[in-house]
Amino acid sequence: MNKHFKALVGAAAALAMATGISMAADITGAGSSFAFPIVAKWGSVYKGTSGNGVNYASIGSGGGIAQIKAKTVTFGATDKPLTTKELNASGLTQFPIVIGGIVPVVNIRGIGPGQLTLDGPTLANIFMGKIARWDDAAIKKLNPGVNLPSQAISIVHRADGSGTTFQFSTYLSRVSADWKENVGADTAIDWPVGIGAKGNEGVAGNVAQIAGAIGYVEYAYAKQNHLSYTKLINKDGKNVAPTVEAFKAAAASADWGNAAKNSFYILFVDQGGAESWPITATTFVLMYKQPGDVKASSDALQFFKWGFEKGDQLALGLDYVPLPANAVSAIEAGWKSIQGSGM
Repeated sequence: MNKHFKALVGAAAALAMATGISMAADITGAGSSFAFPIVAKWGSVYKGTSGNGVNYASIGSGGGIAQIKAKTVTFGATDKPLTTKELNASGLTQFPIVIGGIVPVVNIRGIGPGQLTLDGPTLANIFMGKIARWDDAAIKKLNPGVNLPSQAISIVHRADGSGTTFQFSTYLSRVSADWKENVGADTAIDWPVGIGAKGNEGVAGNVAQIAGAIGYVEYAYAKQNHLSYTKLINKDGKNVAPTVEAFKAAAASADWGNAAKNSFYILFVDQGGAESWPITATTFVLMYKQPGDVKASSDALQFFKWGFEKGDQLALGLDYVPLPANAVSAIEAGWKSIQGSGM
């Protein structure tokens, strides 16, 4: 973990430990570890400009949904969007904040970032345990000339309720009928094989420590932990690497106006386009339409408004794609439904 990423973790930890007057000003949130790097970075800079800190717990999307429903935080964050029916049942609204990529990461001696290519069906078979060694014929066919060891594959997956898992398993369900029928897609699934770890942080740490391992993490965790990510064959049959441009390409066809009408329920996995990264996702904030603490809710909205207006370069620095202007306009228009928003 490099100094920059440690600084984010340290800043978030310091905010979480704040007490007294500063705690009263903190904006509280919890959930998605996918969103943690950008929320922590935005929060660190925002405190210097506004005086308001952000106390955000990276506990996974399932935990974020549970905590906002329990009203223990001002906002929850999840990479699995809720349906309009689910939102209405709890009096919630949701909106996306950034777009990013989920990447397979491996620990294979001699294999660097982007040196290994996988396709969807092969990735599904690996995570189902049907491909158990790195020199399997299916992997070798995709990687001619790559020196693949005769080494057992160790699967690392999320142990907690995870929107990253939802997005990853949704992708596998779209590219593998076998996966769709026998495993499915959700924040928590019955994994056929492997060991579980908590958060993107835990998966990244376990892959780094286990020889022959493969896991899946948000791209920032792969880069900051110096993990070897794989390339993927996308829906158009093109071999693509995870980049900001590839994430942007996957989201390019989004109809944000229509998404707003459907509570921003939108997915970017397995999109067409020669440059599209197959496992692109966005992360969503959940807030109450009738908040118990109107000022805290208003403060949180001001923080996200600042992020949309001033945080683009910070997002790009962590390899997230900032939302386009038409998406931000639709989101801020939707904030009018939140009591005390001032929008």
